[in-house]
Formats: sequence, C-alpha cells, structure tokens
Amino acid sequence: MPKKIHLNAFEMNGVGHIAHGLWRHPGNQRHRYTDIRYWTELAQLLEAGKFDALFLADVVGVYDVYKQSEETAVREAVQIPCNDPLLVVPPMAQATRHLGFAVTFSTTYEKPFAHARRMSTLDHLTKGRIAWNVVTSYLPSAARNFGLDRMIRHDERYEIAQEYLDVSYKLWEGSWEDGAVVRDAARGVYVDPDKVHLIRHEGRYFKVPGPHLSEPSAQRTPVIYQAGTSERGRAFAAKHAEAVFLGGGTVESLRQYARDIRRQAAAYGRDPNHLKLMAGLTAIVGRTREEAERKLDRYRQLYSLEGVLAHYGGSSGYDLSAYDPEEVFAYRQTDHGQTAAAQFTKQSPAPKKVREVVETLGTLGARGLFAVGTPEEVADKLQYWIEETGIDGFNVTQLVSPDTLRDFVELVVPELQRRGLFREAYEEDTLRERLFGRGVRRLPSDHPGAAYRRQPTLT
Repeated sequence: MPKKIHLNAFEMNGVGHIAHGLWRHPGNQRHRYTDIRYWTELAQLLEAGKFDALFLADVVGVYDVYKQSEETAVREAVQIPCNDPLLVVPPMAQATRHLGFAVTFSTTYEKPFAHARRMSTLDHLTKGRIAWNVVTSYLPSAARNFGLDRMIRHDERYEIAQEYLDVSYKLWEGSWEDGAVVRDAARGVYVDPDKVHLIRHEGRYFKVPGPHLSEPSAQRTPVIYQAGTSERGRAFAAKHAEAVFLGGGTVESLRQYARDIRRQAAAYGRDPNHLKLMAGLTAIVGRTREEAERKLDRYRQLYSLEGVLAHYGGSSGYDLSAYDPEEVFAYRQTDHGQTAAAQFTKQSPAPKKVREVVETLGTLGARGLFAVGTPEEVADKLQYWIEETGIDGFNVTQLVSPDTLRDFVELVVPELQRRGLFREAYEEDTLRERLFGRGVRRLPSDHPGAAYRRQPTLT
C-alpha cells in the first residue's frame, strides 16, 4: 500500500507572505485578509480538498535589515500589514468540521501561562483540531517591540523555548486529572478540587505556580509543530515536535534533515514514526502544460526582487545591499535564522558571488520544491519527493489567493487520490488522530510532555 501524503496549506494573516510582489496580480484576493469571509471561504476550500490543516505563519516585528530600514518591507508588503493568526481560527472552525489549524506563536517574548490557556481554548472550540507551531523569532525589531535593547542570542532563545514547553506541558498534562470535572449538582461540586493541582514551576526564565485555568481539552496538549532546520532547531524538533516544517529545497538536503531528525528522536527515546516531516511546496498547475507555463510567466513578471531581498535580510541577518556584487558570499554567524544564513554559504556545493545569490533569490521557485505542469506532472514530482527523501508531506504555499490552492484542490488532489496517495474522506476526529491514527488523541507515552501526566487520585 502506498504511503499516504499529508498536506497543509501554508498561509499568513496578511497581504504578503512568501510570494512577494504577487499581491499586484489582478486575480489575487489577499487584500481581503481583514474580511472574515476570506478565511471561512479558504477553510471550506481546504476541507473540500481533504487537507490536514491550514498552517498560519506569523512574525512580531518588521523586516528592517535590508538597507537598514523598514521602508522596503512596508512598501512591498513583506509580511506587513499582518494580523494575529489565532483570532481567525474560531470562525474557520465553525465553518468546517474536519480541517485542522496550526498557529504560530513565539516562545521568546510572551509568558507561557496565558498562552497555554489560549491554546486550550482553541482546542476546546475546534474540538481537538489545533496545533501550535513553536518558533523563537529571529527579527531584531521584534526584540525592540517587546522592550529589549537587543535580540536574544539564537541558542539562548532555544533554552527559553525548552523551559517554555516544560511549563506548558505541566499545565496541559499535569495540572488537571482526568475526571476532575464532575458537575455534581446534588453536592454542589462542579470540579473536584482534589484533582486540580498546582504545578509549582520555578526555573531560570519562568515562575508559574498554577494551576492551569482551563479544563482539559480534546487533545490536552495541542499538536506540536516546529519550523527550523538549524542544528539547534533540529535537536529541538527531535525532542518535542510531532510535525516538522523542513527547510531546504533539494532532495539531498531534505533527505539529510529527515534522517538526522529521526535519528535524534530515537536517541531521545522517541519512536521516529511519531514525527511527520513536511517540506514547503510551490505548485503551479494547469489543465495543460501550456496553461501552467502561461501562469508561471505572468507570476515571474510580478515577482519582486526587492521584496525578496527584504525578507531574506530579516531571516538571515545578511543585508545584501551592503555587499559588492562580485564579492564571494561567505558565511557569517548571526542570531537570525541560521538555515537561511547557511543556504548559500555552508550548504552551497560551490562558492557563490553575491550577484549569483541575488539572481537566485530573484527567481521564482529557485529556493524550494517547485512544480509546474499538469496534474499528472505535479503528482509525479510529489510522489518522487516523498519516495526519495523520506518526508511525509508538504506545506503548500500560495502565489495567488485563492487560485493557487483551488487549482491544487481541483486538479492535483484527485490525481493523488487516483494513485492511492491521499485520503478520499476524513475518518478521524482530532488533528493528532489524522496524523497518527484513530484513537491517538493524546501525546504518545514516549513524548517528553507525557512525563508530566499525573496519576489519578484515588477516591
């Protein structure tokens, strides 16, 4: 039996996500991101396509490394304007029955106690369809927005994230026992106080006595997503993540990351099969090859090099406007996203000049998995990438909204289903069950969060 592919749509609550400049396309409806109907329509489209989840990215700062100014990012709508990803989930959940929602939230600047309650609330409202994409934030402007003089160092951000998750697991898994809510009207007892516990956490970064304010939700702990393929990011994913968004746009790099994360997960005592690995995918689909090529040509005309350079500056820490174009692009340690910093340096098979890096950045589809063609041609590529890399699925990005995803749902999904590579119907209730099988609503026993589960109090 062929391996079933997992599919997320990769989006952002804003005008410009990744395809910079394409907001100018006359068919693009991204300007409707402030309209609740935009999100409910998108969610219903994805549910019609039997997608696992809508994965919402987020930032808490502006991209101001390029040219040492935020001007380019603001002018080009490079992830600004951008609204909160959590608040669009409830209306989408009401408009659907099965689609999951993975929301990005940073562990670096806000406290875990309030965030744990937000996630429990969303898991309740969605009936167990919520995931948390754990990030540590890489923009210096984000640090300043939260009152810091400088950005916290890359590795220390992961130390904070580790303790942040420990606190969260204690709240979700260890504070309320199963059966704590009794709703006994005769005795006047809504919750058995003997089954609700303080967590009494005192650590380096956080002091949280508890208890958790929310009663247990369908999944208790949301599905843990993680996006980051630096050395420290892979180790963090191997310990905590249930779904990992892998960077890297080649078969070789994806295969290497997949093997390394699964190896490290096993070293932590986890079953490597308890992680689903996803790669970013851009797909341009037409009913004929010629139709797909025409779309690609139009998209290329609108693609903004300046927008891409602003995005790359913030994600890598490299301001390419300050380099000589003929200079060899060399790796320099930064506290930004280390995957982006290494892509054209340490991970490049040969040294590149800055001019070559800029040319690559300015080419639509040059940095990740990119497929253009008929449904059969796109499905061929997806099947090849799954078989050759060991990954489990894809985060499908939009170029023009909602046409990119509508094309994928109407043209590619039926072809994947015909090959037995994708579900024809939803069969599970919660997002974790969809990833790992019916009945798997809670963290598996080999996950570090499961260690905080409290044994039932005998009465």
